[in-house]
Amino acid sequence: MPKLVDTTIRLLGQEPLAGRVPTARLLELAELLDTAGYAYLEVSGGGVFDSAVRRGVESPWERIRGLKARTTTPLAMALRGRFLVGSRPVDADVVRRFVASAAENGIEVFRLHDPLNDVENLREASEAIAAAGCEFDAGLVYSSGRTGETETLVEQAAKLPELGAARLLLHDPTGSLQPTRTGELVRALGEASGLPVGVYLQGAGGSALAAALESARVGADLVACALYPVALALHRVSGESLAQALPPPEGHSGVDVRVLWRGCDIVDEHIGDEPVTPLAPRIAVRAAEYALPAGLVAALDAHLRAHAAGDRIDEVLDELARIRLETGSAPLASPVGQILASQALLHVLSASRWTTIVDELRDLLEGRYGRPPGPVDPAVARAATLLADGRPPPEPVELRSLRETAAGLAASEEELLLLALFGSDAEPLLEAIRTRARRDEGRELATVEQSRAERIREIVRIVQESRVGEVTIEDDDFRVTVRRTEETAAAPALPGTPEESLLTPAGEAAADGVVRVESPMVGTFYRAPQPGAPPFVEVGDVVAPGQTICLIEAMKLFNELKAEVEGVVREVLVENGQPVEFGQALFELEPLAAAPPAL
Repeated sequence: MPKLVDTTIRLLGQEPLAGRVPTARLLELAELLDTAGYAYLEVSGGGVFDSAVRRGVESPWERIRGLKARTTTPLAMALRGRFLVGSRPVDADVVRRFVASAAENGIEVFRLHDPLNDVENLREASEAIAAAGCEFDAGLVYSSGRTGETETLVEQAAKLPELGAARLLLHDPTGSLQPTRTGELVRALGEASGLPVGVYLQGAGGSALAAALESARVGADLVACALYPVALALHRVSGESLAQALPPPEGHSGVDVRVLWRGCDIVDEHIGDEPVTPLAPRIAVRAAEYALPAGLVAALDAHLRAHAAGDRIDEVLDELARIRLETGSAPLASPVGQILASQALLHVLSASRWTTIVDELRDLLEGRYGRPPGPVDPAVARAATLLADGRPPPEPVELRSLRETAAGLAASEEELLLLALFGSDAEPLLEAIRTRARRDEGRELATVEQSRAERIREIVRIVQESRVGEVTIEDDDFRVTVRRTEETAAAPALPGTPEESLLTPAGEAAADGVVRVESPMVGTFYRAPQPGAPPFVEVGDVVAPGQTICLIEAMKLFNELKAEVEGVVREVLVENGQPVEFGQALFELEPLAAAPPAL
């Protein structure tokens, strides 16, 4: 009976779906999936970190902590061997510290594969995972050609028990693994390694589900899946379909499908009507024909269109296949697939081959990324040597020296690791975190001042309603005295305190007929779902009850504020990104006239 692992949270955190589901709703979804009966929830990985750094809004570490606080199901992370979650290999010290930080933040299972299927590249990370007391599931990448040959995969599988792997996971990023072939490999890899074997599959036209069912039939230990709308958009295995299609005895997966359908409602609310461009039919067809990751084909297509060469996609894909063979038949998992694709673009657009080599491919050919499964063409290796121009190998990032140069930017070990992995690309995110921290301090101070004002009001009330002549309270640096006099009248309003007559409950019309929408919490006001996106509403827009009109970020969580009445937006009272207080007016809405009664 295979166990099921859900990958929905990870897929919603990386392109092309990153940012579509607000964090608050994502946490709500995690709480729901926590009750479904999955073996574990895969919530993060390289694509999630990359998207978080590029968007510059939320730290990927914060999200992991938020998910851990709301779930009891083990959480998992996908890593790319010595690449971890970045695009270049890092040294052993960074590997150890990254794994330790991930474990401290709540990751209990690490799915670890090497983009070249060089198992020796997993050793440092596997040792770090063991030291953290976490589970190490070792992945092997399937791609058509030499990378997918049984002998090649079996040779690597036999080395995994010595590294301490608890399970072997067959990963197919290209969607080219057919059902019969899946069954053959699950058996062969299990026999060679002596480990339980699981599968991470994708593919259009139902091929992924068919391959998953075949793997279960031959004894797969674990199958990865995702909620139906995510699986449909990204050509993954649907958890709902899989759980219901598994025949007895495999059908007893322990997953409650009713919970999964409820989770679909949350996802559909945010992506149900949104087209997912990277897997448009034209892209999916090319990806299936050439046995390539669909996201890689989409990126190539977008680049060619930007250079007014959209009609040359087939040339580039043919060139990519040729380059892959010449450079050792590496699997097409990230980031190696992107490196080879960049070289293919260069060849086609420049109308010349091997006159220029991208730096990352030169590093691969020089063995800095590991050993590819096949031989490198001697002419290509020679070209790489001639074009090196004496360039020294890149210096590995040393955390100690990085800590000195990053003073004032990275305030913790995990933030320092983001700099080590992403370099200057991580700086906008870290600066946003610093700015947010300063706003948090300001809000804390405002909260203290508000508390003191409330205490003063209470003392004034006591003096007014009793015969007490004087009351003094003192607390640390705070001291106030309220004294009764003969001409004592009602105490004046404290500075900054609105008169009661000016307060209008949220959602209720004031005397002038305007509805003032107020903040339900202390936080930061955001008019748009993410930087660069259009605002939820503009002045003059008509809003309906339940429509999202802004976000309020509090405690690093983004909360949607929805309209309670139907009306026209007459004024936006707060600037985007500004801190707001509880009860502060944010919008003014003019209610629409009630519809005439039905005849």
